[in-house]
Amino acid sequence: MSSVVISKSPSVVVRPWKPVPAAGSEIQLSAYDKIFADTLTGLFVFEHAIDEPAETIRRGLSQALVHYYPMCGRLAVGATSGEAVIKCTGEGVSFVAASANCALKDVPDLCDSSLQEELALLYRWPSLGLSHSEPLMLMQVTVFACGGFIVGLTWNHLLCDGSGVVQFIQAVGELARGLPSPSVVPVRTADSLMVDLPAFPTNFMRFKATLQPSPRAYLNVTVPCSLINHIRHRYSSSMSNGRPCSVFEAVAAVLWRCRTRAIMSDSETFVALYFMADARKYASAKEGFYGNCVTIHLVTATSGMVANGDIVDLVKMIRRAKHRTPGQSDMDELQRRLQGYNLLGLSSWRNFGVGFDFGAGAPARLMSYKQERIGLPFCATCVRCKLTDEHNFVMARCVREEHADAFLQEISNVQMISTWSSLPSRF
Repeated sequence: MSSVVISKSPSVVVRPWKPVPAAGSEIQLSAYDKIFADTLTGLFVFEHAIDEPAETIRRGLSQALVHYYPMCGRLAVGATSGEAVIKCTGEGVSFVAASANCALKDVPDLCDSSLQEELALLYRWPSLGLSHSEPLMLMQVTVFACGGFIVGLTWNHLLCDGSGVVQFIQAVGELARGLPSPSVVPVRTADSLMVDLPAFPTNFMRFKATLQPSPRAYLNVTVPCSLINHIRHRYSSSMSNGRPCSVFEAVAAVLWRCRTRAIMSDSETFVALYFMADARKYASAKEGFYGNCVTIHLVTATSGMVANGDIVDLVKMIRRAKHRTPGQSDMDELQRRLQGYNLLGLSSWRNFGVGFDFGAGAPARLMSYKQERIGLPFCATCVRCKLTDEHNFVMARCVREEHADAFLQEISNVQMISTWSSLPSRF
């Protein structure tokens, strides 16, 4: 991407535009917060111009921080608990205004990793997640020659999950557009969650940290909407109530199948899939809560079942996993049979663009970026492009380099099958 030149202004610190009454207070981290110790980066592409994008968004950010003051705090050691807390110091969010020397239409491959690194501010030590000196959020606004712009947003996962950051950026957009206050009143108190996190997510994340990471290929793939619709139709036809499965369930089944076929030769190999799910209903979260409230679900099988069974059966396994909480027996099985590379993690960014409107509507495209090149297999699914609904974009960091071509070939095969008038059960 040598033809694209991104020019960045010096980083500035954006603070609340007026004093907040809770300055100096501490936000206790819940069990839902503590299972995460990493960072997330999203890139949001807006094709339609607004007036002075960087300044407009910076102003909305400053106003939103009055209501979401923990966002501009820092991690600290609690005065009473001795554990990490969010200290409401008001030190601010890092912000960079940037410009590109071309129009958005002149950049056909926004998924190029070297370009993505230029479109966002990134933490120096992304895998630690616990630095007490770093801002909890970083933002960059890059304006293109056509007037379109890309917002790069990086945040510490201890601060909030995807739903929480969407709520926050919705407030930034509302205030940038001139609304007097956010439409959702933010809540982040000790009693915001009424049901504790089950034991499995904490135990699983601790166990996952002991697994051997490996270098992963940096791939961006698409799962065609036509294929997803085929799967959803076949699923609904198999059910007495006729209801289709979700898009996420269909995409998860396709990715798990393609990856398993690409990397596994022994049909009896134990394989596992885990995915994140919003737990706000489960935890009886108060309306407006924006911290972490995510739980983890698990599916296990043999590689032969995943690679060669009926795709509808695979969807049913994933769907059942969404409605059960894994227990100690699941943990025991993982500890006994899991090595690391036979594990695949999934998360969904499908709804991330809902609240991102700074004056010209929702983003035309969403992308996620991960700095680490060494880690456990993972995909961010359903990163969807509004203008090409036939594609569901997926950030895939799920195979080693030696399996990349085989994985891409499996994805290519399902893309071709999606054009058929009928879908075989064992595609």
